[in-house]
Amino acid sequence: MEEAKARRRLSILCSHLRPLGASDSGHAPTHLISSRVSNSDSETENNEKNLHQNDCVFCKIIINESPSVKLYEDDMCLCILDRNPLSHGHSLIIPKSHFCSLEATPPSVVAAMCSKVPFISSAIMKATDSDSFNLVVNNGASAGQVIFHTHIHIIPRKAHDCLWPSESLRRRRLKLDQDVFKLVDSVREQLSVSNNTKNGLTGN
Repeated sequence: MEEAKARRRLSILCSHLRPLGASDSGHAPTHLISSRVSNSDSETENNEKNLHQNDCVFCKIIINESPSVKLYEDDMCLCILDRNPLSHGHSLIIPKSHFCSLEATPPSVVAAMCSKVPFISSAIMKATDSDSFNLVVNNGASAGQVIFHTHIHIIPRKAHDCLWPSESLRRRRLKLDQDVFKLVDSVREQLSVSNNTKNGLTGN
């Protein structure tokens, strides 16, 4: 088990130094690349299979049962082009394990995904000649989430592309009234309850 952990750490380190697709042979990188990480530990492979859902399109992409255009991959996550892009180069970072929402995703997985954002977004902006990008998580149906497998959108932007109608809306200054202070108290209470539950500090 320790050897498997060591291999995984080494793989992640190497992915930062030379992302998958780079080649010493000088050949062009393959665009449709395998999602599987080579691992001789059968127990780890079985655990990985249990972390996928049969009816999830992202899980099917991860186990190579559905096609995608992949830009980047490592042990924890991969980046693919969105099939219905809002802009040229619109991409998704998705974890290799299935989590239906952001709050269901372990902090270590969220950290692994977010740690790739500067690296991947920089490459996408250069490739699309963009000077900006939006980082978006649609979390829940009301927020526009369609595929219930946690993912982060990287959406390249250019000046005056008018992508979001909301950008033209006038924003109002926050009013420090009774409703705002009730909101603050309620959020802080929920954070305290969540923190106590996480640390096993209940009133029982």
